[in-house]
Amino acid sequence: MKGFAMLGPNKTGFIEKEDPKVGSRDALVRPLAVAPCTSDIHTVFEDALGPRENMILGHEACGMVVEVGEDVKDFKPGDRVLVPAITPNWSDVYSQAGYATDSDGMLGGWKFSNIKDGVFATRFHVNDADGNLAHLPDEIDPAEACMLSDMIPTGLHASEMAGVTFGDAVAVIGIGPVGLMALRGAVLHGAGRVFAVGSREKTVEVAKKYGATDIIDYHNGRISDQILEATGGQGVDKVLIAGGNAKDTFEEAVRMLKREWQITCSAGRMTKLGAERIVLRPA
Repeated sequence: MKGFAMLGPNKTGFIEKEDPKVGSRDALVRPLAVAPCTSDIHTVFEDALGPRENMILGHEACGMVVEVGEDVKDFKPGDRVLVPAITPNWSDVYSQAGYATDSDGMLGGWKFSNIKDGVFATRFHVNDADGNLAHLPDEIDPAEACMLSDMIPTGLHASEMAGVTFGDAVAVIGIGPVGLMALRGAVLHGAGRVFAVGSREKTVEVAKKYGATDIIDYHNGRISDQILEATGGQGVDKVLIAGGNAKDTFEEAVRMLKREWQITCSAGRMTKLGAERIVLRPA
């Protein structure tokens, strides 16, 4: 197979490798559409995961099944499939306990372009195919369906991890595509007031359609000050981080929270800190 790879720190290029071997529960997939992610940039140019050599990049794809293992029941060669960015080992104890992202170790559910070669290749391997693939209906464009691989579920998962519930006041820092999904997830979970932090005209427009009750423009001053003022000094119940940098944004998030604090970061934002969810409680 041929793939676009991280050759080493700050280096990319095309390489050739043998096709991956398919285990009894696995599948080999040919891509129909793939999408780049900022995590690919972080991996290659910002040392987010540590050094990697000749590792094929990419973790967002739709494809067609080429081969399946003998124990795969739900898929066969020729099936069009959606491939999620996170592909856990579902027999792992952490997956069965509800922490699939950390199967096989911290962030071990994120295998593509982290632990093994990713989807920017003429063929790629999917472990536990019955649990990690979804049938793609013929009427859905694979390019559009790629958004369901990572961008949409990452945002929705943020509100799940934060435990957003009825009546919560929630701040969403960053309203790009992932942030907008986090915002919508908070609304679907019953948030009563949702602060969307961003300034681009189009994303602000979409944020309002998705249920944002307040727009906070960071050009108008410190965002924590604006939110504290808007809430009469109380702050918010939850903060979902989908933008900014780890240090400054984290400090702002802590400052705008109520006395019992909970912060959820979108995947990749806090990777260097080795955390996906951080809960802070008062002494």
